[in-house]
Amino acid sequence: MVVTGVDPAAMDATLLTLAWDLPRAVSVRHTIDPESQVLARTVSDTGGVVERHEVQLEHACVSCALREDILPTLQRLARDDRWSTIVSGLPTGTEAGQLAHALATDSRLARHLKLSAIVAAVGSGDTVRDLLGDDLLRERGVHTNPYDDRGVGEVACAQVELADVVVVDADPRPEAVDLLHALARPGTPVIHGADQVDGPALVADRHHHSLADAWCSPELGFDVPMLEPGRAWRLELRSPRPFHPERLLDHIERLGTGEHRARGCFWVPTRPGDMLEWSGAGGQLSIGGYSPWGRRTPVTRLLYTGLGTPPTDLRRAFEEVLLTPAEARQAEPWDVVEDGLEPWLGDIRDVA
Repeated sequence: MVVTGVDPAAMDATLLTLAWDLPRAVSVRHTIDPESQVLARTVSDTGGVVERHEVQLEHACVSCALREDILPTLQRLARDDRWSTIVSGLPTGTEAGQLAHALATDSRLARHLKLSAIVAAVGSGDTVRDLLGDDLLRERGVHTNPYDDRGVGEVACAQVELADVVVVDADPRPEAVDLLHALARPGTPVIHGADQVDGPALVADRHHHSLADAWCSPELGFDVPMLEPGRAWRLELRSPRPFHPERLLDHIERLGTGEHRARGCFWVPTRPGDMLEWSGAGGQLSIGGYSPWGRRTPVTRLLYTGLGTPPTDLRRAFEEVLLTPAEARQAEPWDVVEDGLEPWLGDIRDVA
C-alpha cells in the first residue's frame, strides 16, 4: 500500500494509522532533502524503528529515488518473513504513477509485491487552497530539488486523481468534500479522518491500474460522468480540431489561469504526430509532449474542475484558439521550422 500527499502531517497520520491497524505490518517512510539531495529512509513496525538510512541521490527526482532506494527497499522488505504488509510513504510531493507502473509491468517485482491501494492523504486545514491555490511546493519546503517549480495544486490534484481512496486527516468542510469527489476517479471513496480507514479492506483489494491510468491519462480514456449536485463544477471542452499555435500563445492565460484544475490533451498542426499534455491548477499551467498519437485519431480535450460558478469565458476562449473549420479545410502549409512553442515542447525537428 502506498501513501502520497503534499501535507507531511496528513501523510504521517494516515501512514501511522494504517501501520497500526494492519497485522504484521511494516511502514517505510522516504523523505528527500531538496538542498543536499539526500533521500532518507525510516523503516518501523509496532516494535519501533527498525532502521534508518540515507542515500545520496545523483538527482533529487522521483525516478532516481525509485531506482536507488524505494523499489529495492520494498523488494527487500517483501522477502522478510517478519511482515506480510508494507505501508510505503513516498516523499512528500511525489506522485505514485511511476511506482504503480513499475509494479504493474515488471514481472520480477510482481513475484514479491502486490500494490493493494494508492492512498492520497489530504490535510483538512485548507484543502481547497492545497488543491486550487497558487502556492509552490518550494514555498512550503516540500519540493524535491532546488529547481522544483511545481505547484502544490497540480501535484495534489494529480495525487487525488490517481488514488484508490482519499483520506482527509480530519473532518473536512463540505465544499472540500465536493471538490475531492469531483477530482477523484468516479467511485473512489473520500474518508473523513485517518482513524476511519479500513486497512484490512484496502489490503485485501488491488490497485485498479487500468482504471486509474484511463482516468489520469491526458487523453481521458473514458467518458466523464455528470457530477452529483453540489458546490463543485466540471466542464469538458472537446474538438477534433487542433489549437492554432499563434492563438494559443496569445490566449493561453484565458485557458490556463483561474482557481480550478485543468488537464487533458491537445495537438497543433505544426506537430501533428504528437499528443501534447495540458496540466495545471490554481492558475499555474504546464504543457509538454506526452506521446505519439500513433494510430489514434488526434483530439483536443480539456477537463476543468472547480468550485462555485464556472468561468464564463472558458468555452469561448477554447473555440477561439482552435483552428476554425475553414482553416482546418485549407491546405495551409504547417511545415515550418518554428511555431513559438519551442520553450515548452522543444524544437519541431526534434519531435517530428
